[in-house]
Amino acid sequence: MAVPRHDYDPRRVCLNPFPNITLGKHRRTIGIYLAGGLFALANWTFLDAAVLSAHARSPRGEPDRPVPVHVTFLDWLPGICSLLGMLVINLIDKDRVQGNEDFGDSRAVWRARLFLFIGFAFMAGGLAGSVTVLVLKYILNHYPEQFTYYGYANVSQNIALMLSSIVLWISQSVSTEYEYTLSI
Repeated sequence: MAVPRHDYDPRRVCLNPFPNITLGKHRRTIGIYLAGGLFALANWTFLDAAVLSAHARSPRGEPDRPVPVHVTFLDWLPGICSLLGMLVINLIDKDRVQGNEDFGDSRAVWRARLFLFIGFAFMAGGLAGSVTVLVLKYILNHYPEQFTYYGYANVSQNIALMLSSIVLWISQSVSTEYEYTLSI
């Protein structure tokens, strides 16, 4: 669905506006709690894999053999990148990205959009890194399923961090019923 030219604002970067979601009077609170739950689930999943890796042993009934693979710093890097991206994205003032207010500096909107892009690039790099670690470290070496769980937990952590960041961004962008706009 294209925007007609007479409705087009030349200051906009994208043709599609930010989503206008109505979830009742507590929509903002629901979104913030949902984002926090996704964040906690993401980090719990990966920490579970890290703890399992630290205490991994040979399966019961088999002779003691060294564990073929552990969670190392390489497995932590994609999550750290996604976490940094999430912090960058959620520290940006949403009004500057939309260009709603006058900030005195005409380049403030572009700087905010640049930082938003850098945040999403960190998150995309974290997701790509976790998929790469999963494939190269766990799947191509044909480890048993109990060890490939470490890679799947890494990927699910990065996906949940991305979803958490998006839900938090959208929930903080909606207006509350107690917000007033004064214009002269």
